[in-house]
Amino acid sequence: MTDAGSPAPVRIERDGDVAVVVLDRPPLNLFDESVFAALEQVAAELAALTAPGRPGRARAVLVEARGRVVSGGVDVTEFRDVAEGPDPAQRGTALWARLLRVAQTIEDLPVPTVFAAHGLTLTAAFELALACDVLLAAERASFGLVEIVVGLTPSMGGPQRLAERAGPARAKELVFTGERYPAEVLERWNVVNRVLPDDGFAEAARQYARRVAAGPTVAHAATKRLVATAVRHGARAADDITPQVSGPLFATADLRGAVTSFLDEGPGKATYEGR
Repeated sequence: MTDAGSPAPVRIERDGDVAVVVLDRPPLNLFDESVFAALEQVAAELAALTAPGRPGRARAVLVEARGRVVSGGVDVTEFRDVAEGPDPAQRGTALWARLLRVAQTIEDLPVPTVFAAHGLTLTAAFELALACDVLLAAERASFGLVEIVVGLTPSMGGPQRLAERAGPARAKELVFTGERYPAEVLERWNVVNRVLPDDGFAEAARQYARRVAAGPTVAHAATKRLVATAVRHGARAADDITPQVSGPLFATADLRGAVTSFLDEGPGKATYEGR
């Protein structure tokens, strides 16, 4: 557990319009009950911080980690306590339901979410990354869903979100083998969006998050909803909701200002306020 007075193992810092989620539980950023509880609190705070109409609204979220690795995975004593305690099946079910709510809350935020992986990223941290819109990785980063070493399947949404990004065969291969995969391989598989140089990675990830935060936030929320609908229900289902989702964008200050800027100054000069 976290010592009294020490920073929370997961916390939110602000970088302008970006809400930065920091994983900071040295030395390996292992996920245990203190991290699970902090994640729940942070997810609730993010939902409030990114809510439309909130003063000082965060217009993007960046998840990053402190230390040499992003995370060595879950503290296995957590699994031992569930398996050896009373009603292990019921307690295991409750644990995964709890953690899936965190992943889904982050996935459903109405702003772009970016995960920055600077090093080794295992199990729950990798699953958290897959719940984000964009996964940036340093050249030295590597990833794994290694739950087979304790007789588990990844259960914080990893397999299904890997299947969305890389297809079912790749998702099953990655989970069945429990191997660690370098960033460049997962970029080819469409799991990692971009591989960036190790040198200057943290600042490059911040710059990326700032750039998407400076965009038309309401339009970005519409994009997220359309893509999610297409993935879950098909392109025609997304077509069906497009008029209702995209039509109201014409009433936003950002669209009106951008159209005026385009006509007066040419493309690429508009600035956005997220409304």
